[in-house]
Amino acid sequence: MNKRVYLLAIVSFVVGMVELIIGGLLDLVAEDLNVSLGQAGFLMTIFSIAFAIAAPILLTVTQKVERKRLTLISLFVFFVGNVVAVFSPYYSILLIGRIISASSGSLLIALCLTMVSSIVEEKYRARAIAVVFMGVSASLVLGIPIGLMLGNAFGWRAPFVMISFLTLVSMAGVHFFLGNIPPKPAIPIGIQLRTLKNRKILLVQLTSLIFLAGHLTFYGYLTPFLKLEMGLDGTWVSIVYFVFGIAAVAGGGIGGMLADRFGTKSTILSVTILFGLSMFLIPFTTDSLPIFLFLLGIYSMLSWAITPAVQSYLIELSPEASDIQQTLNNSAVHIGIAFGSLIGGVVIEQASVALNPTVGGIFIIFALGTAVLSMSKKGAKVLSSQE
Repeated sequence: MNKRVYLLAIVSFVVGMVELIIGGLLDLVAEDLNVSLGQAGFLMTIFSIAFAIAAPILLTVTQKVERKRLTLISLFVFFVGNVVAVFSPYYSILLIGRIISASSGSLLIALCLTMVSSIVEEKYRARAIAVVFMGVSASLVLGIPIGLMLGNAFGWRAPFVMISFLTLVSMAGVHFFLGNIPPKPAIPIGIQLRTLKNRKILLVQLTSLIFLAGHLTFYGYLTPFLKLEMGLDGTWVSIVYFVFGIAAVAGGGIGGMLADRFGTKSTILSVTILFGLSMFLIPFTTDSLPIFLFLLGIYSMLSWAITPAVQSYLIELSPEASDIQQTLNNSAVHIGIAFGSLIGGVVIEQASVALNPTVGGIFIIFALGTAVLSMSKKGAKVLSSQE
C-alpha cells in the first residue's frame, strides 16, 4: 500500500485527539470554568456541528488549491484553534477555540479521505480508508489515555499543549513527505445535496448519523459513567480508555477486511446488531470490572468497524460521486456526534448517567432500520447524482 496513506493516518490521529479528548476531561473543564457537566458536554456538540457544516463548504471554496498546500494551511489553522483552547480564560473563549479546531479539522479529515482513495488501487480502497480511520482510533489508544493522565496531573489545558505540539510535527511530515497532489474539480454543494435523492444513499447516510448519535449518547459521557456508576478514579478511567482504544484500532482494521471479504451490506448489518446488543448489556456489567472491560472492548471494536464498510458501500452506490459521498458521510457522522452528545447531556442532567447506554441503544435500533431499508429491494432504484 502507498506509504502516504500512513502519513494521512497520522494527520487523522492528531485531529481525532482534539475532537474526542474533551469527553474524558468533562469534569475537569466543568470544575475549572464553573459550568455544569451538560455545558461542558456542549463543547463536543459545538465541535461536531462546526465540523459537519464546515467540511462540504470549505472543500468547495478551496477546490482550486493544491492538496498539499491546503493541508499545510489547514494544519496551521488547526494549531491556532488549539492554542486558543490552551489560553482560554472563559468558557466562551474555549467555545471559539473549539469552533476553529473543528472547522479546520473537518477539512483535514475530508482531505485525507479524498486523497487516500485516489492514491491507492481500487482493491486496497476499503483497507486504505480503514487505515485513515485507524489514525483516529489510534488517538484513543495513545492520545486520550495520555491526555487524561496529563489532565489529571497538570490540568485540562495540558493535553491541548500536547496536541498543539503534535500538529507542528504533522506539518513537518506533510511538508517533507506528502508530495504534490493536484486538486480534483469540486462539485457545488447543491449538486452534492441532490445526490441524496438516491433513496439508498440517503438512508445509509442516515444510518451513519443515527449510529453515531447512539454511540456518543454513551461514549461522550463515559468518564462520568465510570466515576459515578462504577466508582473508578482518574487512573482507572485512563486504563478504561486505553482498553477502549486498543479495541477501536482493531475494529477499524477488522471492519475494512470484513467489508472487502464478505461485502459491505453484511458487515454493516451484523456490526449494527452486535453493537446495539452490547450497549443494552453494558448497564448490567457495572458490578464486575473484568466483565465490563470485556464488553466495552467489544463495544469499542464494533463502534469503529462499521465506518470502512459504510464508506465503501457509498462508493459502490455512487462511484462517479465517491468524493461527494465521503464528504457528506463525514458531515452525517458529526451531526450524529453533535446530536448524541447533546442528548447524552440532557439524559445526565435530567435523569441519570446510568441511562445513557440504554438511550444510546435505542438509537442503534433505528440505525438498523435505516440500514435495512437502504439495502431492501424497494430502494433498488438508483438515481443519477445529477438528477
